[in-house]
Amino acid sequence: MSVPRPAAVIVLAAGEGTRMKSQTPKVLHEVCGLALVDHMLAAARDLGPERLIVVIGHARERVGAHLAESSPDARAVVQAEQRGTGHAVRTVLEEVGEIDGTVLVTYGDVPLLRTETLAELLQRHEGDGNAVTVLTAEVPDPTGYGRIIRDSAGAVLEIVEEKDASAEQRAVKEMNSGIYAFDGRLLADAVKRVSTDNAQGEEYLTDVLSILREDGHRVGAHVAGDYAEVEGVNDRVQLAFVRQVLNRRLLERHMRAGVTVVDPSSTWIDVGVRIEPDAVVHPGTQLHGHTVIEAGAEVGPGTTLTDTRVGPGAVVRNAVCDDAVIGPRASVGPYAYLRPGTVLGQAAKAGTFVEMKNTQVGDRSKVPHLSYAGDATIGDDANIGAAVIFVNYDGVAKHRSIVGDGAFVGCDTMLVGPVTVGDGAYTAAGSIIDGDVPPGAIGVARARQRNIEKWVLRRRAGTKSAAAAERALAEQEQQESGK
Repeated sequence: MSVPRPAAVIVLAAGEGTRMKSQTPKVLHEVCGLALVDHMLAAARDLGPERLIVVIGHARERVGAHLAESSPDARAVVQAEQRGTGHAVRTVLEEVGEIDGTVLVTYGDVPLLRTETLAELLQRHEGDGNAVTVLTAEVPDPTGYGRIIRDSAGAVLEIVEEKDASAEQRAVKEMNSGIYAFDGRLLADAVKRVSTDNAQGEEYLTDVLSILREDGHRVGAHVAGDYAEVEGVNDRVQLAFVRQVLNRRLLERHMRAGVTVVDPSSTWIDVGVRIEPDAVVHPGTQLHGHTVIEAGAEVGPGTTLTDTRVGPGAVVRNAVCDDAVIGPRASVGPYAYLRPGTVLGQAAKAGTFVEMKNTQVGDRSKVPHLSYAGDATIGDDANIGAAVIFVNYDGVAKHRSIVGDGAFVGCDTMLVGPVTVGDGAYTAAGSIIDGDVPPGAIGVARARQRNIEKWVLRRRAGTKSAAAAERALAEQEQQESGK
């Protein structure tokens, strides 16, 4: 059966979310790289609705600004006073007018809800010819949710909120997800007749079901296959739960597509991450944003990548990389930090305790250990010795340094930018290079060594060093006297 295209999807996202105990609006809390409301909008968008509408209220400026950037196809409708779900839908219809066709109503805090489940709800709604069809779920603990009350034949009689439910009704395990498919014209009439005669004095959208039933219309239900899909987020505990479920879904999808994830329980991934077949993800790895791991690459253990591309066959271990590009067969880590703007060429290396920022490293070039390269361009086949520092900041401005093809920068060299070490040039270990080194030359910038004899005996008398020196000098004198 083809999936009917809804005339509109209305996402309710106006609540304050006080149980989150946060300055961040509830629907903007992130799960796997997207805000809660963005997950719901993505699922709804895949249905191809004619209209996509989000009801906002609490922190409307922040939520509205977020939607304008992340979902410009969605229309925001302000519910100035949060007087219940029925009032929210009525606010929409008063602003946009009556909607002819199926109206899907859902929430901005149900990030696990899949497009497939929404499509099944729409199919049931249209197939049964219902005026309204509610998405339900059988849950082990329905505390906090409205209960589905059915008659002896299984037809839906009403939905009772927990605050208004009797003890017998609270024992019902089938809960209301708060997600409905409505006939748009019937909804427009019924929502105007919703009463506030309840414990909260609010307009409940659930009352529309009773109104439509009393009017003689069909009220149906569709039970979700997995109750976790309709799990709402009201506090940090539920936020952690949905993150775990969604993370597991994402990893399973990648593994079934040919990716090796050694330990899914310690691996975390965002929805925007792409991993190609035959890549290997080791334990303790986090992949964020729009990170791409190409075929045959190995990432981890203990690695965090954000908006980073890892080329085919590259190896990244115990590293943190942010907005970096790691070329084919390149090597990073262990314990490396690649900051934004870093690009490693083919078979290049950023080794142990290396930090790079806004630096381009050519093919087969190596920065093996204990070095910092900031605002640098390093050519092909260059070698950067241990403890080399690209001194790029003078306190006011950043300066770029260039190391040419085949150059060799000796250990403990300071390259004071802007400076160029030419193709095939060397620098002597321990040098402070603040002038260009021509191609094929060696730059030496260090003082000549001077030894002050018996300085320790005079200036550090009584120390272990002085005692050791005295013994060594005495042995030396004995050896010289015996010759």
